[in-house]
Amino acid sequence: MKYFRLYADHDGESHFDEIEETCTPMEYAPPAPPLDVSRPIESTRYIFVRFPADWQSDFHQTPRRQLFVVLSGEIEGDASDGARMTFGPGDVLLMEDTEGRGHTARVISQMDVSALIVHIE
Repeated sequence: MKYFRLYADHDGESHFDEIEETCTPMEYAPPAPPLDVSRPIESTRYIFVRFPADWQSDFHQTPRRQLFVVLSGEIEGDASDGARMTFGPGDVLLMEDTEGRGHTARVISQMDVSALIVHIE
């Protein structure tokens, strides 16, 4: 399973990266058949957010280490290194740029963006 990461390097520049999570077959919810399951990641809480269709931001840091999961709409982000990525329904981004220049973001769909944010310890 692959997802994306946004992080800051030691110079404070933010970058996108792709992570591949290894999954192992296991009986997750018996008596249902086995599922491929990743390692557990500790989290503290989750929130739902809605970005209006015309929403955009200047450079800012993520307020905490968190998973950003797009539920509907499309949002585009720029890392401070100049890389740009578009995220749509089902995309997952591990946001770790809590230091440095941060990133920008803007809704690019005609509809609002709905997302689930999971706070990670």
